[in-house]
Amino acid sequence: MTAARARFVVFGSGLVLAAAAAASAQASAPVCDGFPQTPGQIGGVHFRASPLRHDVVFPKLAGTRLTLEGLVLTTSCTPVRHARLDFWQADAHGHYDDTGFRLRSHQFTDAQGRYRLETIVPGPYPGRTPHMHVKVRAPAQPTLTTELYFPGASYNSRDPYFDRRLLVRLGEVKKRFVARFDFVLQIR
Repeated sequence: MTAARARFVVFGSGLVLAAAAAASAQASAPVCDGFPQTPGQIGGVHFRASPLRHDVVFPKLAGTRLTLEGLVLTTSCTPVRHARLDFWQADAHGHYDDTGFRLRSHQFTDAQGRYRLETIVPGPYPGRTPHMHVKVRAPAQPTLTTELYFPGASYNSRDPYFDRRLLVRLGEVKKRFVARFDFVLQIR
């Protein structure tokens, strides 16, 4: 085989692989048939106003670092811009800060409906599995109050409020936990 023919075969194979990858990407592109609304849950007694911030981690905070990220969408699959998300949670030992602002924040989604929070994995406390409280409100819409849960937590089966539909998707990137949850709102 000549060098010119070899280059042509390699180049041609590259085109076939690129075309196959493009066809595969098109075939696997999500098609929205609508999403179910995120279920609501109790807000608990620990909610209070919080500062605007995307990072609630501070020096000497005990616990496993966690990045929580995702989208706020409508049931018809449209990203919700400027939705407000309020987060509050217990610390790694299962205690809430009811006098200050530790592990409390709020933020707004960007133009693509994205949010991102730097925090820690909350600890369990008597009767409750590790969870995070969240309020989500699209502009001029009712507020969804809910909780997020963690897969594999040993107390999930004993928590009377646990709802499998509210499990985050959990992974690890560069030795840090990353959780994903997309909130879906019914827009009226």
